[in-house]
Amino acid sequence: MTPETQLLVSWLAAGLCLLCGVAALVLRPGHLTGPLFFSGMALLAGECWIESRAEIALGTPEFSNLVRAATLLKSCIPGVWMAFSLVYGRGDPAGFLSRWKWVVSAAILVPMALLIGFPEKFQEVGWHDGQALVRLKPAGKAWATTALLITVVILINLEKTFRSSVGLVRWRIKYLVLGIALIMGVRLYASSQILLFSSYEPENSELGRVSLVLGCLVIGLGLSRGCFGRFEIYPSRALLQGSVTLFLAGGYFIVIGLIAQLADRFGGLPGLPLQSLILLIGAIGLTVMFLSERFRSTLQRLISRHFRRPEYDFRRIWTEFTRRTSSALDAASLAKNAAEVVSEYFHVMGVSIFRRISDGSGLVLLHSTGKCRVDTLSTMDATGLANLASRGQPVNIDRNQEGWSAILRDTCPSQFDHGGERMVVPLVAAERLVGLMVLTDRVNGASYGHEETDLLKCIGDQLGGGLLNVALTEEVLQARELEAFQTFSTFFVHDLKNAANSLGLMLQNLPEHFNDPDFRADAISVVAHTVDRINQLILRLGDLRRECKFHPEPCRLDGLCAEALDAADADGLPGCRIERDLQPVPTQSLDPDAIRSVVTNLIANARESLGETGLVKIVTRPEGDNVMLMVSDNGCGMGQDFIRTRLFRPFDSTKSKGLGIGMYQCRKIVEAHGGSILVESEPGSGTCCTILLPVSTDPKSLNESP
Repeated sequence: MTPETQLLVSWLAAGLCLLCGVAALVLRPGHLTGPLFFSGMALLAGECWIESRAEIALGTPEFSNLVRAATLLKSCIPGVWMAFSLVYGRGDPAGFLSRWKWVVSAAILVPMALLIGFPEKFQEVGWHDGQALVRLKPAGKAWATTALLITVVILINLEKTFRSSVGLVRWRIKYLVLGIALIMGVRLYASSQILLFSSYEPENSELGRVSLVLGCLVIGLGLSRGCFGRFEIYPSRALLQGSVTLFLAGGYFIVIGLIAQLADRFGGLPGLPLQSLILLIGAIGLTVMFLSERFRSTLQRLISRHFRRPEYDFRRIWTEFTRRTSSALDAASLAKNAAEVVSEYFHVMGVSIFRRISDGSGLVLLHSTGKCRVDTLSTMDATGLANLASRGQPVNIDRNQEGWSAILRDTCPSQFDHGGERMVVPLVAAERLVGLMVLTDRVNGASYGHEETDLLKCIGDQLGGGLLNVALTEEVLQARELEAFQTFSTFFVHDLKNAANSLGLMLQNLPEHFNDPDFRADAISVVAHTVDRINQLILRLGDLRRECKFHPEPCRLDGLCAEALDAADADGLPGCRIERDLQPVPTQSLDPDAIRSVVTNLIANARESLGETGLVKIVTRPEGDNVMLMVSDNGCGMGQDFIRTRLFRPFDSTKSKGLGIGMYQCRKIVEAHGGSILVESEPGSGTCCTILLPVSTDPKSLNESP
């Protein structure tokens, strides 16, 4: 190129970069991708402008300063573009970027540190055959290596984003990703040349400028398609698995090494920059062609028509559909995976999947790869849905004149005039309609043949069965949550009932013993203890919304029993005697509130069996590797049949005001602590409850018990 042409291309490249950056800010305000894209394009424009100034300043003292300024911008560019490649298309870019903040910081700071921290070991500017030549020193080589590696990571991230997109989203972002990949690919080539020859010539950067112009033009196509619209992409966590970028980068470096050997043996390859430019333009054309859904669809039909091959590999499609949908645990994930498979194999950009609301009042959108105007279809009448379900076949909604077809046409409009006819696939399971799948904007506007409609019907039936199974699973989970809530709320009510009984007994004795100072002191103690107990229950009320959680801590069973007995003595029954035999026992890992609740329940049951007089005896002592708690009384007792079939059954009580939960709660708590409970009783002879708790209970096992 002549100097005038080089200058014109430089200014054109810089202007296009700034124009694309400003367009991104306007199209996606308030989102992190806009400022990052603008910063990356502005840095590229600044680098291009400074290099053009350096060419004008050849042979002057200003040349070295301009080269250093251009190198400074080159150090910032990889880190900014890495940040953009990480957050583009993400729903929470700030949160996502914070998880990668150390990697992005290193991508920005390491090249800068090599440039600023080692100025004498970075590069030197010399002259060879009348041309400026910048030679890299060790720090400069490390800088070029770092830039090369970061560029590879940028390309991998962009590839992940593109491969994770489907339908209309892929159509939108295709040219943006391709344009950035073109610019980064040329920078990858430049970095490899610098490492290969340990030098570079700033005045010979035509390829980089032309790549900027071409890249901006391709990005402009992406901007016209809404590549900075509102959408979210969820790429796989696997960074390198199946990465085409990594494969191409490795093959590229092998080829570059061979070319370097040939150039060294034959004295150089004339015209190499021109050859690279021609290869670059050819690579862009081939990439656009192979990324085109229209080309792939046409090629597939051509092979099917002229080589008598089936248009679809049913085994592969069905295997992929089953693999993608079998791992989905909720309706949204199931719909997302199914829509991606249908969009990919049927070359459809818009796939919208609706699920019927359980009460039959309408449809709710689960996932869409295209444009859908509403999230809920409450205007769909039951008669129209029943008619659609009775057909059981995909229906062309553009030809159908029924009311429900007009609603679907308005809800799922075509993005393109040549998008072809729209289809609705009823999702039927157990002879009832569970949802709909609407297909819009097919590549080339191709019509659906019998082979395709049959395959869509099979997929619709399979997806309908999957949605029904998910709905049944959700109902089972809700029933279990309700059962757990009822169980633990009953625990709470039972403990609250015990606290109310304490206050009731105190109030019964209040008129007779009000003038007794000792009674008043005991009454105050009972009220304080009961209020404290109620406050503890209220604090633990939050556990009713989730699984029962124990909070073990080192404590001794005899001490917990003494605390429960002190409270029981304070609100004791007249004529009822409590005898203690609390021998010291080893320290255990127990939930003190839960164990105190067990002791309180057993004492309350023993008292209620005594009548007006009787004896309750509480014993604790070591028993081998266990600690024993025994609560006995000489009350009315129970029959063996009652103990075996009804004693530990929840919500079953022989008491007129009982809840039937006390012994059930005791056994659940004891078993959660790895212990056991044994009840011995005979009618008229009293009852003895024996609890064994292991000394070496693992605290973690408490919350793993059912």
